[in-house]
Amino acid sequence: MGGGGGGEEEEGRGYKKITVGVCVMEKKVKCGSEVFSAPMEQILDRLKAFGEFEIIHFGEKVILEEPIERWPICDCLIAFHSSGYPLEKAEGYAALRKPFLVNELNLQHLLHDRRKVYERLEMYGIPVPRYAFVNREVPYQELDYFIEEEDYVEVNGNRFWKPFVEKPVDGDNHSIMIYYPSSAGSGMKELFRKIGNRSSDFHPEVRRVRREGSYIYEEFMPTGGTDVKVYTVGPEYAHAEARKSPVVDGVVMRNPDGKEVRYPVLLTPNEKQMAREVCIAFRQAVCGFDLLRSDGRSYVCDVNGWSFVKNSYKYYDDAACVLRKMFLDAKAPHLSSVIPPTLPWKVNEPVQPSEGRTRQGSGIIGTFGQSEELRCVIVIIRHGDRTPKQKVKLKVTEEKLLNLMLKYNGGRPRAETKLKSAVQLQDLLDATRMLVPCSRSGRGSDSEAEDLEHAEKLRQVKAVLEEGGHFSGIYRKVQLKPLKWVKVPKSNGEGEEEWPVEALMVLKYGGVLTHAGRKQAEELGRYFRNNMYPGEGTGLLRLHSTYRHDLKIYSSDEGRVQMSAAAFAKGLLDLEGQLTPILVSLVSKDSSMLDGLENASSEMEEAKARLNEIITSGARAIHSNGISECPWMTDGAGLPSNASELLPKLVTLTKKVTEQVRLLAKDEDEDLAETSPYDVILPYDQANALGKTNIDIDRIAAGLPCGSEGFLLMYARWIKLERDLYNERKERFDITQIPDVYDSCKYDLLHNAHLNLEGLDELFKVAQLLADGVIPNEYGVNPKQKLKIGSKIARRLLGKILIDLRNTREEALNVAELKSNQDQCCTSTKTEKDDKDFPPNLFIKSDDTRRSSTTSEMSMDHDDDDDKETKYRLDPKYANVKTPERHVRTRLYFTSESHIHSLMNVLRYCNLDESLQGEASLVCQTALERLYKTKELDYMSYIVVRMFENTEVALEDPKRFRIELTFSRGADLSPLEMNDRNAASLHQEHTLPIMGPERLQEVGSYLTLEKMEKMLRPFAMPAEDFPPPSTPAGFSGYFSKSASVLERLVNLWPFHKNAHTNGK
Repeated sequence: MGGGGGGEEEEGRGYKKITVGVCVMEKKVKCGSEVFSAPMEQILDRLKAFGEFEIIHFGEKVILEEPIERWPICDCLIAFHSSGYPLEKAEGYAALRKPFLVNELNLQHLLHDRRKVYERLEMYGIPVPRYAFVNREVPYQELDYFIEEEDYVEVNGNRFWKPFVEKPVDGDNHSIMIYYPSSAGSGMKELFRKIGNRSSDFHPEVRRVRREGSYIYEEFMPTGGTDVKVYTVGPEYAHAEARKSPVVDGVVMRNPDGKEVRYPVLLTPNEKQMAREVCIAFRQAVCGFDLLRSDGRSYVCDVNGWSFVKNSYKYYDDAACVLRKMFLDAKAPHLSSVIPPTLPWKVNEPVQPSEGRTRQGSGIIGTFGQSEELRCVIVIIRHGDRTPKQKVKLKVTEEKLLNLMLKYNGGRPRAETKLKSAVQLQDLLDATRMLVPCSRSGRGSDSEAEDLEHAEKLRQVKAVLEEGGHFSGIYRKVQLKPLKWVKVPKSNGEGEEEWPVEALMVLKYGGVLTHAGRKQAEELGRYFRNNMYPGEGTGLLRLHSTYRHDLKIYSSDEGRVQMSAAAFAKGLLDLEGQLTPILVSLVSKDSSMLDGLENASSEMEEAKARLNEIITSGARAIHSNGISECPWMTDGAGLPSNASELLPKLVTLTKKVTEQVRLLAKDEDEDLAETSPYDVILPYDQANALGKTNIDIDRIAAGLPCGSEGFLLMYARWIKLERDLYNERKERFDITQIPDVYDSCKYDLLHNAHLNLEGLDELFKVAQLLADGVIPNEYGVNPKQKLKIGSKIARRLLGKILIDLRNTREEALNVAELKSNQDQCCTSTKTEKDDKDFPPNLFIKSDDTRRSSTTSEMSMDHDDDDDKETKYRLDPKYANVKTPERHVRTRLYFTSESHIHSLMNVLRYCNLDESLQGEASLVCQTALERLYKTKELDYMSYIVVRMFENTEVALEDPKRFRIELTFSRGADLSPLEMNDRNAASLHQEHTLPIMGPERLQEVGSYLTLEKMEKMLRPFAMPAEDFPPPSTPAGFSGYFSKSASVLERLVNLWPFHKNAHTNGK
């Protein structure tokens, strides 16, 4: 076999090549005039390049016209049904010649009947949506078991409330309907195979279901607007892509080449198991199927049979390697299927410089010898650059708005309502448009002034709702809280009931991740990939692709935090495709751990009151305890000594900026007044912007504010700051507004410098001086108070970090004990070449292996969770890697400023607790000084905890596990630092660079895990207080299966290593 065995010794011995027959319709091999060759051709070319195979194309003429006896003879056969394909004829050929079949032929008949597909899926225990069949022998046949009412259908007593899905039983009929409930306005959406740029149409007048044929009715699964397509190549490899669901608006998103936009996504361990089982159930090695992800669970809703990913060269490489192994195992098991270090078609490609990088020891803090292995990386990260957070409050008495509140709170007069969904916000916008007066009245009495302010706020609400031209709860949410009620007679005349007559409307908006924030997060992810994982050559990817990397990403509930997590993940795992909200689905939300300040609200109020007292009285440096070398021990440390003199200056400069923005908004408002209130101007499409990491040049050139904010909302932002900062009637400053003024200044200097607002830079300097003192002190005015507040806010997060470290230690010790007891890991006869250049291992349950992950949809990962995850790790028996037992756990926690400050305060001041008297701080003196001078933990600031295991130290020795602590100030650079080399980037891209990591320990110091646990345990939530781990939704489908089902799954697979050479 010429060039066979993947570079093994068989080369040149004259082995006969394995013949691979391609018995498919021509259109499935070539794409005609398309720019890219068809996936099939790409993969066959790669197979040919190995030198072990001869590819024989049967051709359509042979397939359709020649008898099977005259078809070419081959060792392995690629054959699958498509339009006009003679499947029975191909079955006859397979029975005659008995080639190894990649996809079995007889089971392909099942794929044409959705009923048989669902029955087969259920037979193998694969989760499907709740469904029922309606079978008609003739069109419009009346069935006594089928009932249709306005808002539901009932099949054999099984009721499906709208929205529900109606699918023809014919698998080749793609006309699928979704019926909507009357509460949402009724109507039907028809989904169909893409025609041009459409994949669905909405028909508001259609309310009755079809009756001309047989249909499957199933529960509608809310998936957040995405569909997931999974592509298997054998039972151990799966690649997944998400695409915009046709359910959303039916407009197909296409890239500049006209291809539908798809996004590679990570599969959970459970989804990887489902992919394996679909492959086995239908005996189709190359198989595409559709996944629905809904409420933390995953369901298979369609199986398509033979499918390849389009336009992914990485996938083509992987698919060729998997098919090669399959063919060799079936027809030449005596040959090695080890993959050559360099794939044959990549021989002439230049080697990336990073590939040759050697092991770096332990990274940032010195080197503790080659015996140390990185075991755990825990990172707590603040979100990226965002727009200023905004809030509008107004009392409403309008009947339309009160009725809206009752509509969405279940008709309870005293219940609060939250509006976040598109339907709810559209309702509110419709009501607001009717209430906003078209003309402005002149100034008049006090009541008229109040009416004017009310109208102004309604206009602001309308502007916010219209901003961006679409809705998403990620960007804005509305609360309606009833304030006053009256008794009214009940509609049936029997007695009285309460009815609300006044409510408080609170609209929160802004705080959206900017293009700069997305860029920062992605770049930081890339930095981590290449710098936080020593000894991995290309950084993290090799470790990740071979399933030795256990990654979970958590985020708070805030949209900007989720988006930062998604962008960081893209950079970390070198994901392809744009960043959109779709990637957010890869991140587990845990608001109880990463959101909220409720636990420490009273202490924070106390700190703010004391801070106010210090600033306004001018009192400084009291209670210093005589520690002059530790200036951070004083109350209000970091506040400028002339703070009380800076406040009036801050107010004057704020008014100056606000007035300039008012004039810009006035011009914009006059332009708007000339249009109809229903001619919504869409200045900016936030949905499209989510994928961008660059600025909107056209808006900047037109002299408009950056991003989605118009001048009207920019003015609303500044006038609110002006009003809230200083109460002229009471002659009182509100120091809690200082961070907001600083926030707005910094945002406008960075993103709106082109508006040339006079005095903005001077305002920024004053605001920064005050904010640098105020912000750190809001979390406690002295170290003891900082520790108290920090431990309350970060208690749950600290507990989780300790669980992560403890689980990693237990797992590492188990591996070490196993290794010392039995030397099984070394018995593999496979070549022990360095793994850094190898392509992905074929036995990874992975989606584009490079992106494989054990990310699950669980809210917590505890001890029992570890046992489950090991089932999905690298199998040392098949591994093409030198250190199959090596394993790194990564936990990423994305959160807000409050949690970063709180965690840092606990780390540096934990030794001040009475229970730890006499202990040294976890943070060294020089780092304490540096932190004191670090006024701001800015966007993308982070704290890294890395744990290393010294494999040469006894298992019970505390020095077996070493902890390394580092932090970064984030994008902590003033937009006014013009001389900096980053100034050009700042002006062109509105993006500030992220500062590199800094040590929290002395070089050469040795912090053991034991000491870390001792110091943090008093402030952390105990492990036993976390919710008891149950079988998570993401795992239930697999782990609840009986042993017999699992055994059947394994035994049925025909491509097993020990299968007969004829593949039967």
